[in-house]
Amino acid sequence: MKENPAAPAVFCIMAALLLGSCGARKTDPAVENVTVRLLTDATGIDDGSFNAAAWRGILEFYGDTRDNTSRRGKNYDVIAVPSEDMYASIIRQVTGEGCSLIVATGFTFAGPLETVAAENPDQHYMIIDVDTIGLLNVLQSVYAEHEGSYLVGAAAALKAKADGIPNPGFGFIGGVPGAVITKFEVGYVQGILSIIPGARIVDTYFNDWGAPALAKSQAKDWFDEGIYAVYSASGKNGLGTIAQAKEYRSEGKNVWAIGTDLDQYEEGLYNEKDSAVLTSMLKRIETSLLYALNAEKNGAFRGEVITFDVEADGVGYSAANPELTAGIKDRLEAIRKQILSGEIKVASTYAGAKRIYGFPAHLKALDD
Repeated sequence: MKENPAAPAVFCIMAALLLGSCGARKTDPAVENVTVRLLTDATGIDDGSFNAAAWRGILEFYGDTRDNTSRRGKNYDVIAVPSEDMYASIIRQVTGEGCSLIVATGFTFAGPLETVAAENPDQHYMIIDVDTIGLLNVLQSVYAEHEGSYLVGAAAALKAKADGIPNPGFGFIGGVPGAVITKFEVGYVQGILSIIPGARIVDTYFNDWGAPALAKSQAKDWFDEGIYAVYSASGKNGLGTIAQAKEYRSEGKNVWAIGTDLDQYEEGLYNEKDSAVLTSMLKRIETSLLYALNAEKNGAFRGEVITFDVEADGVGYSAANPELTAGIKDRLEAIRKQILSGEIKVASTYAGAKRIYGFPAHLKALDD
């Protein structure tokens, strides 16, 4: 993914826009004038991860932070598109409804959205995880997933060392292969290897975002083979990984799931106080939704690429699980500061990561 040369300024711009939305959002006439439609893949906003985070940003903008089971409000709605061959037709249909902003979650929407956006220059669009559309009416939001994933990989390795696990292995489950998910995997592996050089790494991709049963089965096989922690960057599939980790931890087995996008600590609870989710890579997608919606509200929307990284607090890790001890959290904070200072440079592509001594060459990750 190419870098945004204006990235250092993003945090200041974002802060100004977000501050402009504080207060009684429900009664702000400018908010009431903004309408948005969220388009997701077939997994919808029940994935507990990527799409759910985007939905959270919309609810927050309108001051509707409750669990909105109707999937719609006065000014917002969500459409889960059943298949990729329907993306273009659905985008055209929604474009005809005259809403302020149309948001597509994920790089699989890129081609169809670019086509329709070029045909409708007066309609504003936003797409997440894409930075290749050069249109003035498309806001593109990308994240430094490799930086956040480095932190959770280091967390898993530090916990394995603290637990005295001999030769721990680590797994990664991806959804649809490509540059975005590669950033998750190579960052995670770099974080692990920074703590445990030569650690065993296994990975797989399902070419699907909605196969939690397959993820549960794969996690079980890996846990049975001695894999200590499994990180899923694969939409709803991650719920299967978490389900298997919950099952095994409730039986006393020392295995972990690592969550993605949202803090999935509560998803991992298997009794009143213990969670099978050691940590989660926080990809604050809701922040980019708030950025775009506030730009609409303030008349500041423009086609641009915005990058949310560690410096902009766009990615990070969850410390909700008490199993992340103070000592581990201190190490992670030190690592975070090294990323901020540039002392640690995290490769974002598989080609770049393979230039690092000892990085595995057998992974299934793909660079676009």
